Amino acid sequence: MNRKLPPAEEERKSGLEERYQKAHLVMDEVRKSIVGKDDCIEKVMAAILAGGNVLLEDVPGVGKTEMAIAFSRACGLKSNRVQFTPDVMPADITGFSMYRKETESFVYRPGAVMCNLLLADEINRTSPKTQSALLEVMEEGNVTIDGVTRPVPRPFIVLATQNPVGSFGTQRLPEAQMDRFLICITMGYPELEDEIAMLKSRHRGRPLDRIVPVINGEELLMMQAETENIFIHDALYKYMTLLSRATRENECTDLGLSPRGTLALGKMARAYAYIRGRNYCVPKDIKAALYDVGMHRIRLNQRARINGRKVTDILDETLSQVREPRLGERV
Repeated sequence: MNRKLPPAEEERKSGLEERYQKAHLVMDEVRKSIVGKDDCIEKVMAAILAGGNVLLEDVPGVGKTEMAIAFSRACGLKSNRVQFTPDVMPADITGFSMYRKETESFVYRPGAVMCNLLLADEINRTSPKTQSALLEVMEEGNVTIDGVTRPVPRPFIVLATQNPVGSFGTQRLPEAQMDRFLICITMGYPELEDEIAMLKSRHRGRPLDRIVPVINGEELLMMQAETENIFIHDALYKYMTLLSRATRENECTDLGLSPRGTLALGKMARAYAYIRGRNYCVPKDIKAALYDVGMHRIRLNQRARINGRKVTDILDETLSQVREPRLGERV
């Protein structure tokens, strides 16, 4: 016989299920505009639930910017977009102080980061000085102007796009900045059937115009808090730590997962569990998250590059070398 939950607990459980369903409603709205990229959509949704920043890396024209705009509309968030060209200044991002003659005082003029979702388009085309203006806000959620620290609105997410390194006018982002992004994903070209469906959908107008908000910022904050409370067993904590250490000790890497990368692994694993309707993590959540958080953090050494090794090879080896914890295993 099933035990009936107290009214307060039943109401809380009902609210959790409703918000879990809303995460899928957000993804359904994004699919109106982004065709055939369900895996990428789920990864970005998981990163948003984990409260992290996302880097979309690919050639121009595959839908990186459109995906970012679609998520901002489906989540009902205030968004700003900055096209990162070489002449963009740090003050354009963080804001600046302007002298007001009437009051004989300086007044803060907000920059582009004063929003819920910042779309940083082609981030690797601007100067390192401007890129560094994002470091504090991406990590701490604050901007400091003239010695005064101001928080950005919550929730706050950076969705950045970059063209492949080597494209005209681009430069490689420093490791310190890459590490600020929770995940880095590549969208790739669509399949034949998906590209045909995309052409047909554009014939009836812009799909972005059909996207409606299904949550708001307050609901997203609640969903992020629920994601943080997903249970992870001690054996899985050890499993994640061993995976990170294995990437650092691999003979093919100059740079493995940092401790921040290990934290990112836990955040993404919790988010995957939330999306899949569980209040606890399992090893497959960690395995899926390892590729998302590791691809842009691991740096191969020269010998590995000469031999044609890829980061995915290192991650495959890591998963095969580190034993997966078993049910009921003690740490």
